[in-house]
Parts: sequence; structure tokens; C-alpha cells
Amino acid sequence: MPMNQPLRMFRLHVLAAATITLAAALPSNADDTYPLRDAVECHPRGGLPNTFAKIQAGETLKVGYLGGSITAAAGWRIQSREWLAQTYPDASFEEIHAAIGGTGSDLGVFRLGNDVLRHQPDLLFVEFAVNDGGASPEQIHKAMEGIVRQTWQADPATDICFVYTLSEPMLPDLKAGKMPRAASAMEELADHYAIPSIHFGVEVVRLLESGELIFKAPKPADLASAKPIIFSSDGVHPYEVTGHKLYTDAIARSWPAIKAASGKAAPHALVEPLRTDNWEKAKQIPLTAAMLTGDWKKLPIDHDVAKWFTRNMPEVHQASVAGAKLSFSFDGTTAAVFDIVGPDSGLLDIQIDDEPVRTATRFDPYCKSHRMSRIPLITEGESGKHTLTISLSAEKIDKRGVLFEQNHPDFDTQPEKYTPHTWMVGSLLIIGDLIQ
Repeated sequence: MPMNQPLRMFRLHVLAAATITLAAALPSNADDTYPLRDAVECHPRGGLPNTFAKIQAGETLKVGYLGGSITAAAGWRIQSREWLAQTYPDASFEEIHAAIGGTGSDLGVFRLGNDVLRHQPDLLFVEFAVNDGGASPEQIHKAMEGIVRQTWQADPATDICFVYTLSEPMLPDLKAGKMPRAASAMEELADHYAIPSIHFGVEVVRLLESGELIFKAPKPADLASAKPIIFSSDGVHPYEVTGHKLYTDAIARSWPAIKAASGKAAPHALVEPLRTDNWEKAKQIPLTAAMLTGDWKKLPIDHDVAKWFTRNMPEVHQASVAGAKLSFSFDGTTAAVFDIVGPDSGLLDIQIDDEPVRTATRFDPYCKSHRMSRIPLITEGESGKHTLTISLSAEKIDKRGVLFEQNHPDFDTQPEKYTPHTWMVGSLLIIGDLIQ
């Protein structure tokens, strides 16, 4: 069948890591039956005992930031590290940047080992409340609990703090004095593991309600001095000097209470899980030569595309000729591939166990440029042994027809950019164990 029907292509396309704009557009109270927590700026709980002990001893602390595009921005992540350094000049603070725009805890739990834990963090901030806005509480619990348990299995001395950002669809809940659904779900885990949490949105909404803040407006010439305060341009991503500063100020206000709640330095107890089906066995696995057949090449670190993603994808392998295959077997419940999509992406044929071959495209309306993505293969299937083969198809894609209309000029002026049909792969994402 000819692949020249844009609607058919769009139905076929598989994109797990939605853009933050799409995630933020989902209503925060989609499940009206889930009980929402009261909107409190800080719950100190068990505090950050090991962090304060290391600060007191004048040590060097590695601070991890795991989250989406709000954390990836040069905002509260950088500002909070600088605030720590200014507040505690006798200690040193190093940053572990582990944020990827448009991704939630369901990807964060897989990439935690590579992006955070191998760097041996002392303190880990976890920010996924906005990008998890459309996820079910059950999924949030599984992924976030996996993050907690993986962290403390790697090093029980690592302190964790949940932080909750906000987007425009979450304002009604916060105005009503309630945390939106995603943050409320995360609070249940924070209670279970005695993890402190800070809701960045409580003060933002107070200022909004008092007329001291505008939540969304174009950037004025003198943003820093503008009154009322202008929080963001799009209702999601704060301006660095205003919205992000309010986020950092929330940490500073919460810090004394968290310090007061912190006892003596001690390993965190890995108590019985809240959910026995949590994703603590989620892992990111590099490709091996044994998995690859056909025409594959490992891209050099200075490759035009791969170099932009090396922090999250230490190795990138590219298939450029139809028939190139990636094959692996695992014992578990979930499998996906962490890959790169862009103008040169092609079509895949997927074989899972004895099921019929299905087709998925790695090209979508956003593929004017390259970005990291994920292709789900088995999602919480029956636990057991599975064999998967993904091959680059010879079938071509009507890429102009798939692109958004505003991207047509780019295609028309640079058609050679879209001519290749390739597949760039970073790693496997599985819940379970690889069968060698």
C-alpha cells in the first residue's frame, strides 16, 4: 500500500515523549475521584539529614536535577545551586543536569541510572508535576516510586526532594486551595518515604489572586522591573528573572523548615513499597554488537546530530540501509527504545514474539529538527520472556504530507534534509532483565 496518506501516517506514528505543551494542556483534574491534597508550599517530613551534615562538614555536594523542560531551562536549577553556594560558602556544590524537555517520570525512571545515579548525587530534586499532568495516579506512583527505590538502592545516603511546578490548566485547583492531581499523587509517595516536598505554585497563585502577578503575557522591554510581575510567556515556561526566581524563592523559604526536620545523618530506610508493581527494575541498556545486524554504524561523538544528545545518549547507532535489524530478548514486562527522531527518520517494522509484524514511523509533524524520543514496544505486558526484532523498512514516507503546514517551506527549500530514511538509536529501556 503506498505511504502517501498523511492521516494514516499520523495514526501509525509512535511518540511516547510528548511535548511539554501537549502535556501541560491536559486537565490536571481529569480524574475527579482522586483526592486532591491541600495546597501547602512545603512539607518538610524527614528533611534532608545527609545533605545538612555534609554542608556542616564543608564537603562538596553533588546536586541532581531530574525533570522536564522547566528544569532544563537556565532558571531555578541554576539559581538554586547558586543560592546554595551563597548560603553555605564553606561547602561546594556541583550540578548534575538531568532534565529533558517534554518528558515525564515514565521516562525519568528509565534514564535515572545513566543521567543521575552514575554521577553519585548527594541530593536529588525531582520535578515532573507538569509533564505528569495527564498521567494516571497509578502510573505516577509506579514511576516515581521506581525513582525513589532505585536511588536508595544505589546509595541510601542520597537525599531526595520532590518539587512541583505548575502550568495554566492547574490554576483552578490551586486557586481552590488544592494541589493538582499529579502533585497530589506524588504526595502519597512523599508521605510513604518521608521525602520533603515543595510546591512552587502556592506563592505564584497567591500573587496572581492579589493582582501582583500576570501568569501569561509577552515579555516587556524591562521584565525585571515590570509591575505586576509577569510570570511566563506561554502559561508553562516561567521567565528566568521572574517566574524562575519565584520558584527559587520557594526553596529558600522552605529551607529552614526542612533543616529543622532533619535529624542525624543516616541511610534512608527502603521500606516496603507502596506498590509492588512499581518500576524499580526500570533500566536503560546500551546496545551491543550482538544486537545489531545489517548496515549499522556507531556515530562519532562530534557527529552533527549525536553530539547534541551525548549527555543522555552516550552512544548513538544509526541504521541507514533497509533491512538493518535490532534484536534482543528480555525477561520482564516492559520494553521500549530510546531514539532520536528528525528530518531523516524512517519507517520501522516491529516483530514481538509471534505476533504479526506492525509498522511504526519515526517521523512526525514536528520533525523539522532532531529530538530525543521513545518508541514503546511492550507496555506492562505479561511478565515473562520476550524476543523483539525491529528493522528499518524499505517503504518510504510522504514526509511533506506529514509535516505541519508551517514546516512545508523548510521541506521545500531543503528537500535533501528529508531524503534519507534512517533510524538513530541510543539505548533500550526495559523493566526486567536482558537475556544475553
